[in-house]
Amino acid sequence: MAVTNFVPDIWSARILTNLSKTAVANAVCNRDYEGDASVGDSVKITSISDPTITAYTGSDMTPEDIDDASRSLLLDQKQSFNFYLDDVEAAQSVNGGAILREAINRASYGLSNKMDVYALDVMWSNASASNPDHVIGETTVTTVEGAYNHLVDCAVYLDEADIPQEERFAVVPPAFYALLLKDDRFVGSGDAAGSATRANGLVGEAAGLAIYRSNNLPTAASGTSATNKGLIVGSRIATTLADQVRKVEAYRVEKKFADGVKGLHVYGVKVTRPTGLVASDVRIALA
Repeated sequence: MAVTNFVPDIWSARILTNLSKTAVANAVCNRDYEGDASVGDSVKITSISDPTITAYTGSDMTPEDIDDASRSLLLDQKQSFNFYLDDVEAAQSVNGGAILREAINRASYGLSNKMDVYALDVMWSNASASNPDHVIGETTVTTVEGAYNHLVDCAVYLDEADIPQEERFAVVPPAFYALLLKDDRFVGSGDAAGSATRANGLVGEAAGLAIYRSNNLPTAASGTSATNKGLIVGSRIATTLADQVRKVEAYRVEKKFADGVKGLHVYGVKVTRPTGLVASDVRIALA
């Protein structure tokens, strides 16, 4: 592939598309502030305190000063790739350009996976630990019914925190998902719509939660087993994500007859509503 034929905008769009298809984080985080972050590396997010509600008695009223606070969404995570294809290898291939496209796809998957691991870890680590406590200690799940019931129990935490019913989700480890697949409440016979959904990556719905399966959930440090996994239940309003593919460049490699491609991906994740997340330490112990 000649460098003069390289179109940066096309390659950048390809990377962004692949990120959207492969990363669970894209489905369970909102992107409310991404537009604001496009021109810098941080965004100041402003919030205000709730006004006090008092009974009206007809007497003089004293206005209340509404306090505001801000927090920063930092695009402080930076990942890159840099590879080349030798001219001789390209000439010997049926389509040298196809090799570079495949390499871009694999680089895209690698970037996606890095962002997914980071985002899920941020969510797991920042669920509200007090007022109210949404961090659930080690829970051993041994039965099909136990898996479904655990999701119901986690959803109660969101109800008690007045989290909206819309856009709720659960990100579960594969072993937990396998138990759900054995539960008729999750997978009904003749459920054509559910089967189509599962085939497209969103693996189903249970207890009012969209279910996502992921190998990128953190290991639950509080558990007694090194195989314990963190299970996350929450709402998309809880976490915001912003990412940018800042650079994708083609170049001739110095001292080689080869075309190189390098790229830079930056992103940031911020939990803005900790009570919109539940972090559960799950141990699957099947008989």
